[in-house]
Amino acid sequence: MLTEPTTEKLLAMKLNGMLAALEDQRRDPRSGELSFEDRFAMLVDRQYLDVKQRACDARVKYAGLRLSGPCLEAVDYRLHRAVSRSQVEALAGPDWIRHGRNVLITGATGLGKSFLAEALARQACRNGFRTLFYYSPKFFRELKTAELDGSLPRLLRRIRRAELLVLDDFGMEQAKTAEYRILLEILQDRTGIASTLVTSQYAVDAWHDLVRNPTVADAVLDRLVHGSYRLELEGDSVRKTMADRQLAP
Repeated sequence: MLTEPTTEKLLAMKLNGMLAALEDQRRDPRSGELSFEDRFAMLVDRQYLDVKQRACDARVKYAGLRLSGPCLEAVDYRLHRAVSRSQVEALAGPDWIRHGRNVLITGATGLGKSFLAEALARQACRNGFRTLFYYSPKFFRELKTAELDGSLPRLLRRIRRAELLVLDDFGMEQAKTAEYRILLEILQDRTGIASTLVTSQYAVDAWHDLVRNPTVADAVLDRLVHGSYRLELEGDSVRKTMADRQLAP
């Protein structure tokens, strides 16, 4: 029988998963048919999953992602017609991040670039990787602010620790050469060690003109593009298609 002291001790030790499993067993009359070892294994399994989920939730929060948001299981390949299941399954695993490979996702507005980027970032959190997700204009504003108030070294250390850095909507707002130089420093530290995922409305061939400084542009692109996975989205706007479906009788 589940007693109050047992409950208090489990809560004090933060064994919430084990407590939930124990309460389930108490309510299920069939649990009495199981051996002690089987029942105890069920308690341990629930606690193990609870710890993993809480750790994943913490990584998702640290990344700047919503706890409830896009995930790879929700990718609709009928809408994302230019994305193959094999491409996504390859990126669902941990190897590309372990090997410091980059991912570049390009395509027109409304094709699901940000959805895929957030889903891949969430999967990275599930796989145990420290992740940071930035809307690109906000990222460059943070770099500028940090440089002005003296907190840039601390920000760069935080970014350096991220095994996956996501920059969503690169090129949406042109930064100054000084910010692109800081980006170059960031990419230099990450090359071959950590992964960077970039989404953009602009084709990769046009990124050189976005940076404007030819020398810095060459260096940035060399570190981003070399050996990267490329997803080039095409077709009709996903948002428009979804809206049309909702309006259809």
